[in-house]
Amino acid sequence: MLHVIRHGRTEDNAAGRLLGRADPSLDTLGVQQASAVAAALGHIDRIVSSPLRRCVETAEAIAAATGAAVEIDPRWIELDYGEFDRVGLSQVPVETWRAWQADVHFRPPDGETLAELATRVGAALDELAPDVIDREIVVVSHVSPIKATMAWALGVGIDISWRSHVAVASMHRVAVRRAGSEIRPSLHAFNDVGPLVGLED
Repeated sequence: MLHVIRHGRTEDNAAGRLLGRADPSLDTLGVQQASAVAAALGHIDRIVSSPLRRCVETAEAIAAATGAAVEIDPRWIELDYGEFDRVGLSQVPVETWRAWQADVHFRPPDGETLAELATRVGAALDELAPDVIDREIVVVSHVSPIKATMAWALGVGIDISWRSHVAVASMHRVAVRRAGSEIRPSLHAFNDVGPLVGLED
């Protein structure tokens, strides 16, 4: 089973800012969330993380609870928001949101397109998939790569990103099985926040 986990909260998340390649640490609640998610996992064989600090800190909490080592894979890094990094959601012009949602090839100034993100995340998933068949693997990542994972599992386009929500420290599960010579993923859980019940938001 593949367990894809969004990092715990940062101050930027709490403030409602887009957070791409900027590299803040978890805030106090984010540390608590990482510990809660780690405690909810059982046996884990591998942990793969985005290189950004908020993911690594979440992954290290999982490593401490499970004994698995943390591997860094830059393909799981967040979408590059370019000039919009750390900009409040409400400060992004309405016409920009419309253009972004209408075209997966829309590129924010100095940033990355959703189509490009889907390609790199898809490559990482294709590489992991055979190992997921009989092992428990955790990936700690960000909103957009997690949405790309959902699209990959469902066999749909990355434009589905705009119709889904990924909470901080949420858990997502994808199973993989062999069907003849094919490897077929299936989405088993999306945006599970059960381990976070009781934590202040």
